Amino acid sequence: MDAETLLKKYAAGGRQFDKNRQGIDLKGADLSDINISGANWDGADLSEATLTRAKFNNTNLSRASLTNANLVGIEGCSTNLSWADLSGADLSGSNLNSANLNYANLEQANLIGVDLSSAKLIYANLDTANLSGVNLSSADLTGASLAEADLSKANLTKADLGQAYLNRCDLTLANLSEAILQSAKLEGSIFHRANLYQVDLSGMNLADMDFTAASLQSANLKKAFLQRANLERVNLRWANLINANLDGANLRRADLTGADTYGATFKDADLTGAIMPDGEVYKPIASQIEIGKQVASLEKVISMTRKVIRTDNAPAPVGPYNQAIAASGQLLFVAGQIAIDPRLGDVVYTDDVKKQTEQVMANLEAILTAAGATFADVVKTTVFLADMNDFAAVNAVYAKYFPENTAPARACVEVSRLPKNVLVEIECIAVISG
Repeated sequence: MDAETLLKKYAAGGRQFDKNRQGIDLKGADLSDINISGANWDGADLSEATLTRAKFNNTNLSRASLTNANLVGIEGCSTNLSWADLSGADLSGSNLNSANLNYANLEQANLIGVDLSSAKLIYANLDTANLSGVNLSSADLTGASLAEADLSKANLTKADLGQAYLNRCDLTLANLSEAILQSAKLEGSIFHRANLYQVDLSGMNLADMDFTAASLQSANLKKAFLQRANLERVNLRWANLINANLDGANLRRADLTGADTYGATFKDADLTGAIMPDGEVYKPIASQIEIGKQVASLEKVISMTRKVIRTDNAPAPVGPYNQAIAASGQLLFVAGQIAIDPRLGDVVYTDDVKKQTEQVMANLEAILTAAGATFADVVKTTVFLADMNDFAAVNAVYAKYFPENTAPARACVEVSRLPKNVLVEIECIAVISG
């Protein structure tokens, strides 16, 4: 049956056309409610056709042209649309459950509310498509291109988006729980209030991304790059943030309860009002006070005496320390400090001895401040190193806190192992007013 005969039969009220019509040309035809389920229309030209409420179940429309076609409300379960051109087509409200759309072109298509659950869209082109409210649960979108697509309120539960191109997508309120996003391109995408429960984002570049109020509960963010990311009010409960980079990130009022932050970095991050892994609300630490700006009370200055001891009959200091300090006042023995960030309750900078030393000094400073002392009151320190080859790096940081002319006495030793396998530990003794 050729196109003319089909159209005559359709005009006479016929709607069932289950025979094979490969390559048939029905461009611009009005075929609303047509039923071609199970037929082979491979390579058919249906561009600009009206096919509202059509039935395409199990139909072969591979390589068909459906550009700018009206496909509102169609039934296309398990239909084959691989390599088909659906650019600009309106498929809103359609059912394409388990359909094959591999390599199909859906650029600028309207897919609002479409059911594409378990559909195959491998390497499909969905650039700038409107997928608002679409159901893509368990769909395979491996390598698909969705640049600037609208995926707001989309259901992507357990969808495979590996290697997909999602740059500048709007994923506001989208559900991506347990979705696969490894190697996907996400630059510039918006995840406002999106659900990313248990999603694996390990090692991914998420710098400058906007996750405002999103749920990343139990997500894997190990070694993820989250510099300057907007994580305000984000749910990060029980997330894996091991060795993640959150430098400069906005974590205001974020919930990190139970999160694993071992080795994570938070330099210049805003944690105002955030709930830390221990369940406590974040409080600034003493290291945020500028070095050397601590203020000692007049009473303490008067009642505590401190004298540097120097003699030529013993080796001269070769660093920021003195041979001995004579002091009178109340003794303060500060326990050995390691690079645990008290905001997180875990070790930070696991492989950077300089940054570990900075954290150690910040911890010492916090304790001294709590006791009413400053680094100027320290009379003796002991430095423990896991590797003596790190001495120069540690010493460079240490020297910022202790000028050589007034530095305390010091011992430095290498040990076989330190708590939590850190690289440096420092303890000190200070003398403060009684």
